[in-house]
Amino acid sequence: MDITLGTNLREVLGGKTAQVLAKSYQLTTVRDLLMHFPYRYAVRGELSKLSDLRVGEQATIVAEVVDVKNRRMRNRKGSLTEVVVTDGTDELELTFFNQPWREKTLGPGRVGLFAGKVNKYRNQLQLANPECVMMPDGMEDDQEAAMAFASEVIPVYRATGSLPSWRIAQSVRIILDQLDWADYVDPLPPELLAQHKLLPAEQAFRAIHQPANEPEGWAARTRFKWEEALALQLVLESRRIEAQAGQVQVIERQSGGLLDVLDARIPFELTDGQVRVDSEIEADMSSGVAMHRLLQGEVGSGKTLVALRAMVSVVDSGGQAALLAPTEVLAQQHYDSILEFLGSAGIGGTLMGEAGGTQVVLVTGSQKAAQRREALAHIASGAAGIIVGTHALLEDQVIAADLGLVVIDEQHRFGVEQRARLIEKATNTRPHVLVMTATPIPRTIAMTVFGDLDVSTLDELPQGRQEVSTHVVPKLEKPEHYRRVWERIREEIDQGRQAFVVCTRIADSEGPSVAEQGFTEDYLEIDPEAERPEPVGVLQVADELTNGPLKGLRVGVMHGQMPAAEKEAIMAAFRGDSSSDGKPELDVLVATTIVEVGVDVPNATVMVIMDADRLGLSQLHQLRGRVGRGEHAGLCLLVTQVSSQSTAYERLDEVASTNDGFALAELDLKYRSEGNILGSVQSGFKSSLRALKLQKDVKVIEESREMARALLAEDSTLNSHQSLRELVDELVGEDGVNWLARS
Repeated sequence: MDITLGTNLREVLGGKTAQVLAKSYQLTTVRDLLMHFPYRYAVRGELSKLSDLRVGEQATIVAEVVDVKNRRMRNRKGSLTEVVVTDGTDELELTFFNQPWREKTLGPGRVGLFAGKVNKYRNQLQLANPECVMMPDGMEDDQEAAMAFASEVIPVYRATGSLPSWRIAQSVRIILDQLDWADYVDPLPPELLAQHKLLPAEQAFRAIHQPANEPEGWAARTRFKWEEALALQLVLESRRIEAQAGQVQVIERQSGGLLDVLDARIPFELTDGQVRVDSEIEADMSSGVAMHRLLQGEVGSGKTLVALRAMVSVVDSGGQAALLAPTEVLAQQHYDSILEFLGSAGIGGTLMGEAGGTQVVLVTGSQKAAQRREALAHIASGAAGIIVGTHALLEDQVIAADLGLVVIDEQHRFGVEQRARLIEKATNTRPHVLVMTATPIPRTIAMTVFGDLDVSTLDELPQGRQEVSTHVVPKLEKPEHYRRVWERIREEIDQGRQAFVVCTRIADSEGPSVAEQGFTEDYLEIDPEAERPEPVGVLQVADELTNGPLKGLRVGVMHGQMPAAEKEAIMAAFRGDSSSDGKPELDVLVATTIVEVGVDVPNATVMVIMDADRLGLSQLHQLRGRVGRGEHAGLCLLVTQVSSQSTAYERLDEVASTNDGFALAELDLKYRSEGNILGSVQSGFKSSLRALKLQKDVKVIEESREMARALLAEDSTLNSHQSLRELVDELVGEDGVNWLARS
């Protein structure tokens, strides 16, 4: 059967294998599988004696199986197969995770070749999940076969227990042997291939999956770096072209307007950074071309106030401004904060409102019908100059009278499509767009994902923000330090302050933590099971604290599965909003990472993060930013169950050593896969990056941007580059093609 890149895997590999590939990796076509690149190559090296093995080395041994045992793991889900082998003199342990079938294939007395990285566990050398080839009976002494095995370059794929790496390699071989390239047109322009000496597609696919040596495999990867970079930059450049098209409102400062009222009510001076960014936004909105700007800054750097001044400027010019927030808690907080800043000028048109003021309205999914109708009426009539809301703002019933500015908070929580839907609510002119993020973005991420945006950065904190000291607490190795965590919380509460306790799960019995997804292979410890127990959950921790070290304190619980009204009630109690005297009704809030953004409780001074090693560095930094927001210094305690000798522990030390979010963002990019980071800051891409490494491939990104601009200037819809257009569809999805079609 002749197959093409578009052929369904079920037709080539059969239903069972295709089903696993689709479920585990979302791979459904031949091209999908060929784009599932090896993440490394294993070069087995010379055969080794067991006595010569050294920790950290790649080794291949010929050994006889002595014993095999299969058991359930104690501290995590799944099974562990332990195999003891001997070379006749010494013994070595092999461990296989979630591969119970090994018990049948590695029977005592069988001889095989085992290849892998040597590590140490409980003071004994071992190979974890080694590659295995069992010798047919009678061929144990075949040195030629053994040496051929030892010198082979092995592509290693990200795999699951139901589909190991060698099975993926086997599937790729089947496809490459049958693939018909006759009608295939290389999507990369010939001049690009020639200029950078890139391999043609067919040769590159074979070289990356079946290299004769490691350098050949990595050379093939360079070609696919260009594919990914060019496809992404084509989409970003087409977005930029579209963003600048059409009529826009020209926003200029109006003397004696609402902005003057706001400035008079601000009880502090703007930082130099806020003044600089304010000038950039003012220049954008008065230029006659739609602003399309990203505002990034540390937690508490004053982004919201900068955005509010821009929103008020639009109102002064007769337009409306909408602020989109990812959660109801954050939307409510923005709404309350804006009203506090504007005072009676924020309830214009009412009996208590100030002349010349405007109305600020809130739109959320949990609002009562009457509240929703009133808010929608004010938006449609234009009486509401400032609109704050969640995803509910994207619904068809929300019709704006004259939308001049769209502000999107915590941009990484929204997709491209959601941003576009809110922008399209402006019917007369194209609105200006300001997207904000408190997650510092490395330059290469900004170039690759936000290439269609101008970037402004707030890199200083407002006056009055307190320093946060951070310490790592090894729970298992130093239980006395762990006990001290709760004593420290009691001391702060005795002083009238409050504390957060954050867990990565709601309940202990949940499946694998979502927080761990997207880490590179060596981020999470493969082994040993005892060094990485299951993470603790909010419900259990709250119960243990209430009946244990924090007994007698007022402990609240909040997580994402709670109804919106209940979450808001909990936050109001924690902030003190619901009490008659304004004092908090909770001392400690035990929560999931739902409190990562938008939670402002100046009285909270302690942040305890359980199983902190399971979160990314930037996420830890964001959580840390929830404390130290008032008059007292903050304390962040990173509790971990991993060994102090592990690389995961070292990363926590890096968080503790600096409060520089931008430095941690660069480290996070190093440790986490680009695909996950792109997914976090910009959903809407069909595929994560397989070959492009954002920190290493800056030159490729820059040059591909220039090529994308040249191609679109010549042919804005790529009609004369059909194969390249199809590549954009494959790598970026329909969203990319839609943007091209609309440019």
